[in-house]
Amino acid sequence: MVAMSSSATAVTPAQAPAAARPVVVGVLAAITSSHLINDMMQSLILAIYPILKGEFSLSFAQVGLITLTYQLTASLFQPLIGLRTDARPAPYSLPMGMGSTLLGLLLLAYAPNYAMVLLAAALVGVGSAVFHPESSRIARLASGGRHGLAQSVFQVGGNTGTAVGPLIAAAVIVPYGQHAVAWFAGAALVGIALLSYVGRWYALHLGARPVARKADAHAPALPRRTVAWVIGILLVLIFSKYFYIAGISSYYTFYLIHKFGVSVQSAQLHLFAFLLASAAGTLIGGPVGDRIGRKPVIWASILGVAPFALALPHVGLGATTALTIIIGFVLSSAFSAILVYAQELMPNRIGTVSGLFFGFAFGMGGLGAAVLGLLADRTSIEHVYWLISFLPLLGIVAALLPRSLRPAIDGGTMPSPRQG
Repeated sequence: MVAMSSSATAVTPAQAPAAARPVVVGVLAAITSSHLINDMMQSLILAIYPILKGEFSLSFAQVGLITLTYQLTASLFQPLIGLRTDARPAPYSLPMGMGSTLLGLLLLAYAPNYAMVLLAAALVGVGSAVFHPESSRIARLASGGRHGLAQSVFQVGGNTGTAVGPLIAAAVIVPYGQHAVAWFAGAALVGIALLSYVGRWYALHLGARPVARKADAHAPALPRRTVAWVIGILLVLIFSKYFYIAGISSYYTFYLIHKFGVSVQSAQLHLFAFLLASAAGTLIGGPVGDRIGRKPVIWASILGVAPFALALPHVGLGATTALTIIIGFVLSSAFSAILVYAQELMPNRIGTVSGLFFGFAFGMGGLGAAVLGLLADRTSIEHVYWLISFLPLLGIVAALLPRSLRPAIDGGTMPSPRQG
């Protein structure tokens, strides 16, 4: 952790002036590393879909239902957990959530049938639901006022973990089979230890919450109807991004195998390239938003990816790889900017906002996987990729967002729509 003030009177991060507060590097690093572990374990489910499909003779719709199960579980619980922890913080809920993910991982490794696979997916979803709202709040608290930067660093941990999953599957799980998933229980134990450390730090700083809320109360407030309108626009953008991402993350390996005849391991490496590009792009959105405002980042990252998405279904293997890398990099910069934009709208409801947006993102990802899987069964995987290529065009609704002021180092404030 970053050293605190050497003065006689201790000053908590929330009490210090925004420009003077340091980033609490140790806490941010721990929560980011935990995000990597959490999302890596989630991505193992996606990465072993070809193995599960063959093992249990699953249809594409059944594969999509696995994604729907863990993402819908996370989607339903995250807003409720965020609302609850806004009123009553639960610092030690984080290691408990990681424990649920650990149980899901072990069950997945030894699931004897499809029903147990779905139960394992649900346990992983519960773990994610507990993890994301509070960890996003802690990243903000440890940011030293650099909210966009902190959210991007936090998000890049998760995206990196998601990217590592297919690489692990190609190197370990494909050669050794479903039971090899259990080998990664050790990573979950590391996550539990990190989150116990974070929970202790958070518990020590809960006394600063009233001061932080009082400071937030001086921020200019928007009318409720305007806040609801802006939140609605942001949720449309989340739908566009995550419904499209569901088509890539859940079915990219099948698309490559079916259209280009690549091996399962080769397809996993292509998926890793896409997810690694997504992780790299995530690191850009937050700090750029701190400098130039959230709206330009949101606009460019979603609508800007449309030409590449529209071209993707019509090109060969090499161009497919290149386009998906570009798509992953550009599109992934949106979420940190969207989340911080929403947090600035409702600064006293950080847990609720974080839970709502993480939950909606998970829900759209799960719904997208299920719907697109059913569509792939009835048409073809190539038709699915053509259909979803139009989704990034919904990024045009970002034009309706109020333009945020150039943020100060403390994260900026939201102006009224007349300033847009």
